[in-house]
Amino acid sequence: MGRKWNNIKDKKAAKDANTSRIFAKFGREIYVAAKQGVPDPEGNQALKFVLERAKTYNVPRHIIDRAIEKAKGGSEESYDSLRYEGFGPNGSMVIVDALTNNVNRTASDVRAAFGKNGGNMGVSGSVAYMFDATAVIGVEGKSEEEVMEILMEADVDARDIIQEEDHTIVYAEPDQFHAVQEAFKAAGITEFSVAELSMLPQSEVTLPEDAMAKFEKMIDALEDLEDVQQVYHNVDLGE
Repeated sequence: MGRKWNNIKDKKAAKDANTSRIFAKFGREIYVAAKQGVPDPEGNQALKFVLERAKTYNVPRHIIDRAIEKAKGGSEESYDSLRYEGFGPNGSMVIVDALTNNVNRTASDVRAAFGKNGGNMGVSGSVAYMFDATAVIGVEGKSEEEVMEILMEADVDARDIIQEEDHTIVYAEPDQFHAVQEAFKAAGITEFSVAELSMLPQSEVTLPEDAMAKFEKMIDALEDLEDVQQVYHNVDLGE
């Protein structure tokens, strides 16, 4: 099940010279989470989750504070949370999550990103059934055995625990995200290399070189869209 989470994160960050695009996406997500509940992570689980993710991407404090203050200030700006599903070259499968204040624009942009790069959008449910919603939490400097012991002592279940170089990654049910983190914190671990709610494919496909080039171009086009927050797929990137 290992997805080389830190390699994926580093690759995303490397695409942007100063990661400004990633930070902008987090700013929007933090604003939406704060707007939907109280603007305090201790009383707003959605906001707490986004802030934990933001920490692993080193999102600057001023971006976080500005988004929360905007929500506190009663901004009328609103966003819809949307999910698109589609297919890439050679039958590869893609899920796109977006936050948008213009549904027609986003749908058109996502459809174009698929269509111009050898893919096509599918109907709702055409792809998602092949993915599992999963909490992914990573820590550095702990072995699989040590992590397993920490979770067992806290009576927290995990689907899988995998060593990835210096990192140990825990895969769990989505509703166990905070329980896993609290188990680590109780053991004195407060820094996480990965803290995500992801959609993991039940199986991965390997693409030939020409199809892989088209696929990567399509994923880049989707991730470049301002309204797109996350892109998930079932292609083995060989990382």
